[in-house]
Amino acid sequence: MGAKTGRMTVIMRTFLVFSLLALAAAAPCWGQNGLGDLTRQKTYESRRESSANPDLGKNGDAQHVDIGGTLTLMDADGPGIITHFWNTLGSYDPWAARSLVLRIYYDGNQKPSVESPLGDFFGVGFAAPKDFSSSPVAVSSRGRARTCYWHIPFRKHIKITLANESTEQDLDSFYYYIDWQKHETLPEDTAYFHARYRQASPAQPGRYLLLDTQGQGHYAGTVYSAMQMETGWFGEGDDFFFIDGAEQPQFRGTGTEDYFCDAWGFREFATPYYGVTEYEGVLTGDRVSAYRWHIQDPIAFKKSLRVEIEHRGSIFNDKGTLANFELGGFEERADWVSSVAFWYQYPPATWDEPLPPAAKRIPPYRLIPADKLVYRAKPDLLVLPQKPFLAYVPNTPEASIEFDFDLEKDGRYRLDAILLYSMMCGMFQPFLDGKKLGGPLNCVIEGYDPVWVPLEIHDLSAGKHTLRFEGLKEESPNRRAVGPYFYMFGIAGISILRLDDMDGFQQTMRRLLEERKAPQ
Repeated sequence: MGAKTGRMTVIMRTFLVFSLLALAAAAPCWGQNGLGDLTRQKTYESRRESSANPDLGKNGDAQHVDIGGTLTLMDADGPGIITHFWNTLGSYDPWAARSLVLRIYYDGNQKPSVESPLGDFFGVGFAAPKDFSSSPVAVSSRGRARTCYWHIPFRKHIKITLANESTEQDLDSFYYYIDWQKHETLPEDTAYFHARYRQASPAQPGRYLLLDTQGQGHYAGTVYSAMQMETGWFGEGDDFFFIDGAEQPQFRGTGTEDYFCDAWGFREFATPYYGVTEYEGVLTGDRVSAYRWHIQDPIAFKKSLRVEIEHRGSIFNDKGTLANFELGGFEERADWVSSVAFWYQYPPATWDEPLPPAAKRIPPYRLIPADKLVYRAKPDLLVLPQKPFLAYVPNTPEASIEFDFDLEKDGRYRLDAILLYSMMCGMFQPFLDGKKLGGPLNCVIEGYDPVWVPLEIHDLSAGKHTLRFEGLKEESPNRRAVGPYFYMFGIAGISILRLDDMDGFQQTMRRLLEERKAPQ
């Protein structure tokens, strides 16, 4: 009996020790950012910078940014820590999230320590209008509302700007909140938040560089995007982390999707610390964006850090026969790749290399806006050509509207349409030159939103082509019995991307691979 009681006492004491150790290990996360932290009194002053109208009795709270202009979002003395940044924008530019650049300057530095297109900083490349939710970053409202909870400390001073680097469109409206804490002091070991955008259009032979920095700190995350310029799977490349000048990487990856904690290819999904915000497929012109936050597993460095990733994968000749369909399974690919590296370090890092201009950050789409579209409608009852949409209101499902566009060269083209989705809209079947494109488009939702709609890839000849949308009699399955039903069709523009204009290295690669695969 006594021996049994002794054993039970040892077991209970062991359980208690391990429980205390577990609580101690969890305490930093729970105490600093969890619900438990709400029980502690705060010693800082709570502050906010925002776009609010100085006249509190007025509702005009947005800021306008001219072409080439820069808006200062925050200019404040420290010590302080930004804990929340929300923003949304209104623009006729479908690529505004790539044209707008966010920059953060610390402690009087003339060069930024954060520099990135707005959309990429918030987890989505190529200005794609996608929603997702993760631990530090979330996007909603069909890609228009962006929020982050990165902690951004500064000792002496901080300046945050938003530059409109578009050469064609003003930024009509920008709303924002920046919530921060004014402290008496910051701990001596406080590291500064950094984010840097890079791109290669197209990727060159060798590994793609995500980050190369000097100092002491820890790596906090990656946003990686690719526009695929070959049919196939782009993600066989491995990631490599070289810490403190090591000749061999201490971190060696096993595949692109593996680094982003996925497997066997990609698909869209979101978790607190990793996910894929955009995945269109494996065809030429398809886009992909993925994120990986190293919040639970930061990668520490004392002197330097260099992060690289291969851009290798399979390449298929989608114009060939089965005999030469697969050109390679682990080949260099010449996709358009871009990235944002996130990290903390001290002292603050800056760089001399400027961002590529906005025109180079955006693939060479040709956008025909709504007010430039030439249309024919049947019945031609009510067509309202007004920015940003051309709205067709036939009051009957038995209607159609078509648009002509001209191509200067034969080639392979990707077509997209920016359509209006609303409770007043109907269902439409798209056609190109009389040929049906996919299935019906259900444009009925309770909101009033623009939607980027892919219209497939086509081999087209030079000259005139016609894109037609025919109304369908069938009732939309998501229509509610509220509001008027006008069977409306709204379009903001048609996007045309000539994929042959983006050949260069990838076409040379295809030729060399085809020669290698050809029978001797």
